[in-house]
Amino acid sequence: MAKTSSTLWKRLETLYATKSLVNRLVLKQLIFTFRMNEYELLRDHISQFITLLNDLNNVEVKIDDEAHVMLL
Repeated sequence: MAKTSSTLWKRLETLYATKSLVNRLVLKQLIFTFRMNEYELLRDHISQFITLLNDLNNVEVKIDDEAHVMLL
């Protein structure tokens, strides 16, 4: 029903990028328990890791570069 792309984007954000405490905690749990599977490609693992970091950034959870390195 949205007439412009910005209206559609704002609607999608309200539906799927909620910045609730529960969402933040779930994403933090995912990043802190994130592990590479034995037969997983390194490229795929890093891609998933970056996706998690982007998801955290989207809900305004900041993790500094040093923590990125330690988590990876």
